Amino acid sequence: MSQELLMPRATAVWLIDNTILTFSQIAEFCGMHELEIQNIADGEIEKDLIGQNPIQTGQITKEELDRCQADPSAAMQLAERGEDTPRKTSRTRYTPISKRRNKPDAIAYLIKNYPQLSARQIERLIGTTRKTIERIREGTHRNSSMIEMKDPVLAGLCTAAELNEAIEKADAKQAREKAPADQGAP
Repeated sequence: MSQELLMPRATAVWLIDNTILTFSQIAEFCGMHELEIQNIADGEIEKDLIGQNPIQTGQITKEELDRCQADPSAAMQLAERGEDTPRKTSRTRYTPISKRRNKPDAIAYLIKNYPQLSARQIERLIGTTRKTIERIREGTHRNSSMIEMKDPVLAGLCTAAELNEAIEKADAKQAREKAPADQGAP
């Protein structure tokens, strides 16, 4: 993967406004001609463009910028970036109103068919609270007489991959807990 400067014109505007770099340094770093940089500085082109700070975007380091400002003949180098991995957000999923009434049914299904799943795993899969899970387990849920077990995948509350992953983790945890007990037996 070749490293390339993101938004070079916006970066050039920011570097012109906020640093003492020479036009040739900025032009080389942004992949532009020196006259383009001079025209941007004079306000002849890109006058409405908002500058983008390359330090905040992680494209250069503050140390690299300081080094190049101190030495007008130095060329700026892009900062080394690792693999671009998408960040996993921990936002709760939105469940449509029509599917919310399926949550207790799905919880009952998981409790009966997959008792190895922890309450925390069920919380994540279905998007519910621990109290609701406890009430359904104890039979004290307000709709406990009307609960019909439904597969959460068919109800659209989680994907089959998510369910399988949770089951595999629960099985592995159960096997780990069972293994030390078996080793102690003669």
